[in-house]
Amino acid sequence: MPHTSRDVPPPLELLCLKALWSLQEGNVKAVREVVAQTRPLAYTTIMTVLDRLVRKGKLARRKVGRAFVYSPQTSRDAMRHTAVRELVDGFFDGSEAALLAFLSEPATRAAAPARAEVEDRIDTVLL
Repeated sequence: MPHTSRDVPPPLELLCLKALWSLQEGNVKAVREVVAQTRPLAYTTIMTVLDRLVRKGKLARRKVGRAFVYSPQTSRDAMRHTAVRELVDGFFDGSEAALLAFLSEPATRAAAPARAEVEDRIDTVLL
């Protein structure tokens, strides 16, 4: 698989990949039917996205009659691993321990600055 600057696909490509992971293989029509449950898109849009994924090495395709049948070249778990690695590298300087520490923090800590800001405004209003 050729290395791209970003290995995690954008949302529309990921939507088509998710459809093919559930189908295991399918033509444009089958992928469109799955995708249409959450996002109605034109047949040609799905076809373009699938062709783009083939060029990126994320899908394989074979000719069956007059249509192409697409199948994933990467598993859902491999894509998850890539996405988490990108998250860790981008936001946690490559430290998995830092990600785990962040995930272990209580959710209330993230809301603390917002609460402090509201409390400051209340104090100001009361004065």
